[in-house]
Amino acid sequence: MTALPTELVLLGWSVVLLFVQIMLQGQLATRERGTDWNAGARDGEAKPLGTYAGRAARCLSNFQETYPAFVALALGLAVSGRTGGIGEWGAILWFVARIVYVPLYLAGIPYIRSLVWLGSVLGLVLMLFRFL
Repeated sequence: MTALPTELVLLGWSVVLLFVQIMLQGQLATRERGTDWNAGARDGEAKPLGTYAGRAARCLSNFQETYPAFVALALGLAVSGRTGGIGEWGAILWFVARIVYVPLYLAGIPYIRSLVWLGSVLGLVLMLFRFL
């Protein structure tokens, strides 16, 4: 069996990261809004999210903004046979930065969080350079 390129391995792990963020956001929102809200149809006006559930929701939304680019680039690199090199390092940078970003966002740490986000974008740019 041939080993998968790092970009595809990270693509698989990125799905795990997505699920973790979805579950984290859901658990924090349910803690604030209650299990009846979670189990219900969620019709009508929802109670505003508090600090941590709101941060988790915004963190998940931020992840979802760049995630399609990561998926497209990882698949593009694999299909085109251009895995490795700066594309591989870009995928690693994006993935590690997205992991580090979550606790920074939840803790409300400014500036460093923004720098980490920029690191994730740099990772995407490196992948794009390798792809093109």
